Amino acid sequence: QVLLLESGGGSAQAGGSLRLSCSASEYIRGNDCMGWFRQAPGKGREGIAGIDSDGNTKYADSVKGRFTVSKDNANNTLYLQMNSLKPEDTAMYYCAADRCSYFQYTDPRDRYYWGQGTQVTVSS
Repeated sequence: QVLLLESGGGSAQAGGSLRLSCSASEYIRGNDCMGWFRQAPGKGREGIAGIDSDGNTKYADSVKGRFTVSKDNANNTLYLQMNSLKPEDTAMYYCAADRCSYFQYTDPRDRYYWGQGTQVTVSS
């Protein structure tokens, strides 16, 4: 079973940057897709970025041009570099993984492997 552990959350000023990490407990298989989701208080879980086994990436319009998703297969780690942060980026951030045939970064499915989340708070 793949276990995912996020880190790197915290507080930042608007316009600032944070880098989230998601460490996987076992080898990230070549056909696994991964992504980042977030959930603000009172809102549903939103997919914001995904990366496939070839390193191709996709982003939600709300973060495109500001956030960058990447992964280091040698270290079993997924990253989310967040720049130009806005107060509306405040949320709990989660990483998720599944076989690419099942994974849609826009769809937070229960079947994915999920991390426990890391809080990001952006103040104006």
